[in-house]
This record gives sequence, structure tokens and C-alpha cells, in this order.
Amino acid sequence: MDIKLVLQIVGVVLGLLYLWLEYRANTWLWIVGAIMPCVHGLLYYRSGLYADCAMQVYYILAGLYGLVAWLVGHKRKDNPLRIAHTPLRLVFPLVATYGALHIIIYYILLSFTDSTVPFWDSMTTAMSVVAMWMLARKYVEQWLVWLVVDAITVGLYLYKGIPLTAGLYTLYCVLAVAGYLRWKGAARNA
Repeated sequence: MDIKLVLQIVGVVLGLLYLWLEYRANTWLWIVGAIMPCVHGLLYYRSGLYADCAMQVYYILAGLYGLVAWLVGHKRKDNPLRIAHTPLRLVFPLVATYGALHIIIYYILLSFTDSTVPFWDSMTTAMSVVAMWMLARKYVEQWLVWLVVDAITVGLYLYKGIPLTAGLYTLYCVLAVAGYLRWKGAARNA
């Protein structure tokens, strides 16, 4: 069996578990989220998606941050971490961070790799950095950022010949809408 196919199958299983845990706002998502990037990193490297491959290191580190933030945040009595809307004061810094990362990653891909999709690879990577930080802070709108990332990624992965992973990201699109609606309701009830 082809290694890319095996990596896709394992990645899909882990991805579905991760999404189910995220949808339920279950802390175990961070544990699965530390294992999944290892599988995806190898798959993306073998597919020539270098920014996506490098992004997996960030996902591992962000997963550790998210785990700590959620565990410590739940124990704080004065200001526990709850599902909430992104404060307006953070919108400009988040957009600026995305823009800067997109430009930097795009330049790196153009200058130092043979990437055939540097614009799209850098775009989804930069947006994922922002979305992951928002998830760690339990901001509802992280689902909307993921929806955009997932929709672009479907086309990117089909183009790069990893259709099972593209299928997973198609499902991610649907679940991002469901997750957004669920978390929006949770924020309203909090």
C-alpha cells in the first residue's frame, strides 16, 4: 500500500476524532492534536506542501499551549476560560498578524522551496496560525477562520493529489459551520 494513502487514512481518522472533540469543547482535543500533526507533517512533506509541513510543528506547540490554557483556564475561579466572542479590540491585531505571516511565509516558499502553490500554501498556513490561537482562547469566530482555511485547502489538496485528505477537509467545512453555531449558542448562554 502507498505510504501517502496510509498517511491519509490515519490522518482522516485522527482528524475526525479531533473535530468531534473540538466540537464538544473537550480538552482531549489537544492530545489528539499533538499526535495528528506528526502524521500530516510527513504526508505534506511527501506532497510538496512545505508550509503545511512546517505548520505541523506549530500545531504541536500550539496544542501544548492550548492544553495548558484550557486546563489552567478552567481552574481559575476569578476569570475562568469560557467560550466567548472575539473581542473587537483583537480583530485588527489578528488580521495584521495574518497579513504579516502570509507575506513572510510566501517569501520563504518562493525563495527557498520548489513549491508549486506558494500563495495558497502560505495563505492557509498563516490563517491556521491565527485560528489555532483563537481556538486556544475559546473564541467562537475561530470556526469561521477554519471554514475559510478548510474550503481553500480542499482545492489545494485535490490539486496536490491527496484526495482522502481533501475529503476530510470537506467534512471540516461542514463541521466548522456546525461548530460555529454550537459555540455561538454556548457563548450566548455563558
